[in-house]
Amino acid sequence: QVQVVESGGGLVQSGGSLRLSCAASGDIFTINTMGWYRQVSGDERVLVATINSDRITNYRDSVKGRFTISGDNARKTVSLQMNSLKPEDTAVYYCNVAGRGTSFRISFNAWGQGTQVTVSS
Repeated sequence: QVQVVESGGGLVQSGGSLRLSCAASGDIFTINTMGWYRQVSGDERVLVATINSDRITNYRDSVKGRFTISGDNARKTVSLQMNSLKPEDTAVYYCNVAGRGTSFRISFNAWGQGTQVTVSS
């Protein structure tokens, strides 16, 4: 089993910055992709940014140039630096880690519990 724990959410004024961190632990043999998603109440969960084992990143258009994802597969951690935050960035942010476990190399796709980010105008 894989556990994912996020930290770093909070309340910030428009134009401010926050840094989200995520750590994975448990039955992990290899990590393929780590990423951040967000969800506003009543809406679907959407991709914010991902990074794969080749360090290739992918960002949602609305956060390009403002958010930066960084990951460390060896440490099983991923972070999201969020600058120039806007009220529309307000959401619950979820960390996602996908890879294969040590037992029979079975794939996993694990989610954290989510952390609230609120940007006031």
